[in-house]
Amino acid sequence: MAQKVKIILVDDLDEGSADETVRFGLDGVSYEMDLSSANAAKLRGALEPFVAKARKTSTGRVTRGRVSAGRSQDSAQIRQWARENGYTVNSRGRIQAEIQEAYQKANS
Repeated sequence: MAQKVKIILVDDLDEGSADETVRFGLDGVSYEMDLSSANAAKLRGALEPFVAKARKTSTGRVTRGRVSAGRSQDSAQIRQWARENGYTVNSRGRIQAEIQEAYQKANS
């Protein structure tokens, strides 16, 4: 037997029919509301003077993962090459871009 599932969005503000889901954030908290087109326009209109003067920010969190073994070996080779070619390079941490570029040119 076939079944149909019908999802009806209800306006969170006035419990009428909703046309869209509006997402916004304030004070580090993200919100979403199902709103009719009219209520969505009211919300956007109310926020517009503030949004016009605001700065956009990134919402995603950046997490640092582990360096893969392959990349770690590349770093070791670059460090060895750099020392052999007169560059000063730390045994740990980020390798300067100019050293990486010189290594790439020398090994291309």
